[in-house]
Order: sequence, then structure tokens, then C-alpha cells
Amino acid sequence: MIIVNVKENESIDKALKRFKKKFDKTGAVRELRARQAFTKPSVKRRDEIIKAAYRQKLQNEVMK
Repeated sequence: MIIVNVKENESIDKALKRFKKKFDKTGAVRELRARQAFTKPSVKRRDEIIKAAYRQKLQNEVMK
């Protein structure tokens, strides 16, 4: 459960922004989207490897 205390003289917009940031950090939306369809462990692993290779490629380009 996410609790956001609204401080004195703080606008609702700022409190809402803090709530959204906390909510994003929990990863609830990402988890719900991931659970909508089953993905085989082999497919998950393959995706992780592809993403890691992509990140490595970007990092190598920055180093050059």
C-alpha cells in the first residue's frame, strides 16, 4: 500500500506527482502487463540475451 503524506502548503499536483513516482517504482503496471500472457522461460531468456547484447553494443559505441 502506497502512502503519500500531503505536507502543509503543498499543492495536490506535487503530492500526485510523488504518488505516481512511488507507484512506478513498485512496478505494478509492468507486472500486470507481463502476466496477461504466458511467456515460456526459454523465450524470456532469449529476450534477456538480446537486450543485454543491445545494451553492450550501445555501451561499446559510447566508449569509442
